[in-house]
Amino acid sequence: MVDQVVDLVTDLPAGTFLDATVGGGGHAEAVLDANPGLDLVAVDRDPTALQAARQRLAGFGDRVRFHRARFDRVDEAFESDDEPMTLSGFLFDLGVSSPQLDRAARGFSFRLDGPLDMRMDPDGPLRADDVVNSYDQRELAELIRRNSDERFAARIAAAIVAARPLHTTAELADVVVSAIPAPARRRGGHPAKRTFQAIRIEVNDELRILGPTLERVLDGLVQGGRGLVITYHSGEDRIAKDTFRRRTVVDHPPGLPVEGPSPDFAIVRPAARRPEPSELEANPRAASARLRAIERIAA
Repeated sequence: MVDQVVDLVTDLPAGTFLDATVGGGGHAEAVLDANPGLDLVAVDRDPTALQAARQRLAGFGDRVRFHRARFDRVDEAFESDDEPMTLSGFLFDLGVSSPQLDRAARGFSFRLDGPLDMRMDPDGPLRADDVVNSYDQRELAELIRRNSDERFAARIAAAIVAARPLHTTAELADVVVSAIPAPARRRGGHPAKRTFQAIRIEVNDELRILGPTLERVLDGLVQGGRGLVITYHSGEDRIAKDTFRRRTVVDHPPGLPVEGPSPDFAIVRPAARRPEPSELEANPRAASARLRAIERIAA
């Protein structure tokens, strides 16, 4: 959704733009090209992605500062400034990246055989292997249901426990497929997609840290600054939507003689933006992407 991101950042006030999940640097490059008044802080927990971003953004020189961290630790990138985090804009592009999916050794893909890893940070303490082989059946069923809205979560969890030990993505994918009734396997893409998503979210603690982090970076936006979030999962989108709604609505008790304060933020567009048909044709993986944007309208 590069073009739609560019449309939202072109007129941002000069200052610092935070890309909290810079990945390979595609969005970051487009932001810097579109708005010469912006410098960029590029954050990612994946050292391989961060190195790719360094190479891609090298031509921007000191307009870019890099920091390796999980996105809930973005504050660390600003500590050396001895100033509160002050942002003209920010972007969170959530989910797993194509380079991560396409490398079997990273363990994210249900189509490529590799170790059950799924860590975005290869130094992280929890692997998919730990989740699959040590969580009890109830815990597995709960996380699969919570993180992916998988209606066959209980059946899948039971099948995983019965098949243990499982140590490769191919083994896990086969077990998940076998646990789902045949008619359901023929709908909605690969049958193991949602379970792999749910385990990846657990391994990387993606949902728990999102809401509080969005609240903190929203506090750092200057007047006229915008926050952008691209989600690929209903749970992520719900957190972003609810967080933005809380910042754009002020509930006033009924019957007050004077009108209460107005909100400091406004939604840029009521409905989430979706990829254009041309992008979906070139990149089918973008089908579930949703872009939401918020703007600070008062200091």
